[in-house]
Amino acid sequence: MNSSSTMIKKAAEFASAMIEPNAAQWEYARCFPRDVFIAAADASLAGLIVPATDGGSDLGPRGMADIMRKLAAADFAFAFSLVVHNNLAGTIARYGSVEQKQRWLPGMLSAKKIGAFLLTETSGGSDAAAIRCHARPQGSGWVLNGEKAWISNASDADVLSVYATIAPEQGFRGIACFLIPADRPGVHRLEPFNLMGGHALGTGGFSFTDVSLQPEDLLIAPGEAFKAAMAGIDLARVNVASMCCGMLERGIEEAVGFAGSRQAFGGPISDQQGIRWMLSDAATDLAAAHALTEKAIDALEAGQRATIAAAHAKKFATTAALKRLADCMQVMGASGYRADVPLGRHLGAAKMAAYLDGTTEIQNVVISRSLFST
Repeated sequence: MNSSSTMIKKAAEFASAMIEPNAAQWEYARCFPRDVFIAAADASLAGLIVPATDGGSDLGPRGMADIMRKLAAADFAFAFSLVVHNNLAGTIARYGSVEQKQRWLPGMLSAKKIGAFLLTETSGGSDAAAIRCHARPQGSGWVLNGEKAWISNASDADVLSVYATIAPEQGFRGIACFLIPADRPGVHRLEPFNLMGGHALGTGGFSFTDVSLQPEDLLIAPGEAFKAAMAGIDLARVNVASMCCGMLERGIEEAVGFAGSRQAFGGPISDQQGIRWMLSDAATDLAAAHALTEKAIDALEAGQRATIAAAHAKKFATTAALKRLADCMQVMGASGYRADVPLGRHLGAAKMAAYLDGTTEIQNVVISRSLFST
């Protein structure tokens, strides 16, 4: 069994033992499960795309996406929290100096330090390049001011990759990425958002007031930082698509099991054509979502631009999950609405997935630009 297969099996076991029994309680308590996050790191799930030479698992995009699909079948929010953390650890391994890697990666690989990706702003939203958070040059460093919103892992993050503009007149080319600790003076952690679901993601924001930045805090320089952010978003979109496949797989499994055992009108309700066709449509959409996701993963594995393929995969997989998980719940009748059945939690997560790393409408913008490019 190769290392990727071993890790996927380990992830499935971790999901069954650590995520599945606790996910509903995380929602009730509206908490970020830091203890389970650390347990995930102990299971080698915190450095999936970090090279082995830096202490990681070196699995690549396919291994990461397959693992996240297994985890999301138990809880999407927890899995996406790990996506964000893994994505940042991989970025540090790729772009960081020797000193930066030595400073941050050991803590991230053990989850003693949890990472967050700070790009989105309240005023910008889907317009990721319209960054107002600014780093004004001062001496050999900078002074950071501004605010970031809709940040995954914000409630517990220790390591912040902050995208700020150094030269506003240069547009996206003037954006740099800084790596700073969350406890630095002038960094203010805002209250976590009260959402409809997905509280294990710890979504919230940060504000910055005259935060002193030194040259060693610069992770990615202007001219490269925004491109790196977009590459990270492509990887995240592929993982979201894979995770939606995981949730829909789980939904179909639950609905098929229920329909085969639920007796009505003289036999199991799975004998009813309407039930069979609803689940057949769900299975077709799952197959299509999986195929689109695999195409995007193939591009990432080959080192190619995956922006269009990732947009197709995320758009279709999130839309399919939202519709077909609702169908799976309907097959189960009122039983599907019970809190101890994961489908309601997955349905809420599918709606959340339609916003993460670019809304469905933003995927249409990306796809349509490719259609009309010259």
